[in-house]
Order: sequence, then C-alpha cells, then structure tokens
Amino acid sequence: MMKYMKRTFAIAGLCCLALLAAGSALAAKLTLQEAVAQVERETHGKVLSAETKHNGRQTVYRIKVLTRDGQVRVIEVPAD
Repeated sequence: MMKYMKRTFAIAGLCCLALLAAGSALAAKLTLQEAVAQVERETHGKVLSAETKHNGRQTVYRIKVLTRDGQVRVIEVPAD
C-alpha cells in the first residue's frame, strides 16, 4: 500500500512540474520575427518596417504594413 502511495505522489509531482513548465512556455514573450509573421498572416499584406518600443516594463512591436488595397497601416502587437 505504501509503495502504491509513493508511486502516486511521484506521478502527481511530475504532472505538476509538467504543468508549470507548460505555463511558463505560454507566458514566454513573442519575438519581433514572430510578431511580423503573425501580422503578415492576419493582414495578407507586405511588412514595410518593424521596430520594438518599450513603454516602462511593457514591450510592444510597431509594425508598418502595406495592405492588399494599397493602404499603409501601423499595427502594434504586445510582446506578452
């Protein structure tokens, strides 16, 4: 019985560690390249420029896009 309980606690502990690792991976910041790719996918436009802006502790990517209909749009993507 004791051996079964130890095994159960060990498995539960491993599951908790896996969840913590997955949670920290989800909280990882978006890179500038990932933000550019995301904007390209969503707008189907051509990225003209991209830069990183810092506002206190917050990081925002400012991406300028030429849309299919010829308009230039500036899209800000939070890094978090």
